[in-house]
Amino acid sequence: MQPEEDAPVVWLVTDGKPGHRNQLKGLGNRLRAHTGARLYWLDATDYQVPLWRALLGAAPTLPADLPRPDLIVAAGTGTHRLLLALRRLGNAKTLVIMKPSFPLSWVDGAIIPAHDKVKASANVLVTEGVINPITPLARLTDNREALILIGGPSPHFDWDDDAVLARINDLVARYPGWRWTLSDSRRTPKAMRERLADLAHPRVTVMSCENTHENWLRHQLSASRAVWITPDSMSMVCEAATSGVPAGLLDLPTRPDSRVAQGVNRLAEAGFVAHWSDHRSVMTRKAVPSRQLWEADRAARWVIERLLKSKRRSTKGKKA
Repeated sequence: MQPEEDAPVVWLVTDGKPGHRNQLKGLGNRLRAHTGARLYWLDATDYQVPLWRALLGAAPTLPADLPRPDLIVAAGTGTHRLLLALRRLGNAKTLVIMKPSFPLSWVDGAIIPAHDKVKASANVLVTEGVINPITPLARLTDNREALILIGGPSPHFDWDDDAVLARINDLVARYPGWRWTLSDSRRTPKAMRERLADLAHPRVTVMSCENTHENWLRHQLSASRAVWITPDSMSMVCEAATSGVPAGLLDLPTRPDSRVAQGVNRLAEAGFVAHWSDHRSVMTRKAVPSRQLWEADRAARWVIERLLKSKRRSTKGKKA
């Protein structure tokens, strides 16, 4: 790791949406682990960037105490104008996460999930699913603790309260020696939340996402020996898969031509998550897999090699 004064300065540009923020956090954490990167968050909603600034690369007024960046990373459509406006700022490299609405040649690099069907190139890293801040576990707990993460209606799957509840009840009945923790999400319908609350039992804890803290999921995964997820949230599926905890899908019918549904299925085909029909394999496995999914770390190494190598060389030259 580089001394702090030589560590790269990385600006993380967010639109405030939890999924996009988690992608930035996942990459930022790994850049900090590998290079000591100093991370600074910019909220794109704080800046009104007219189209002309984005097109010309004319940066808006920024806080005077913000150090000049070596790398500017943005995630979410709402950040694109600000990212483009900042692209001529000093010698900073620019990186977009997810497929942008503008030509890729306008930035120095892009990290794009495979389901967006963009070819990998010198400046494009294609990932399995979306990057996230979860760190794979070295080992599983010996306790029979299972986690169930419930999403809600989405454009990619046909949501069905009754079907999801039936799967949950089946799991609890089929594996009576286990303790279960259920958590909803911001997209879970109100009626579904009320029905989930009715499942509370000495062996079943029901948590509202509104009562969880930022690191709750990471802590809960580390204490679990199995995790089940509704497939409507690619972020949730990828976080579960990255943890190394045996992960299963509470399958829902897919919408035709949904790229997200295809991405979830890619993860299942690769063995990172299991479909409902293979529930026994999820509940009986007792070790983390030898092949783990950790796309945030792979992405960070790619960024260091492609976008920050010149920074490392310049600091070495300065010390000599």
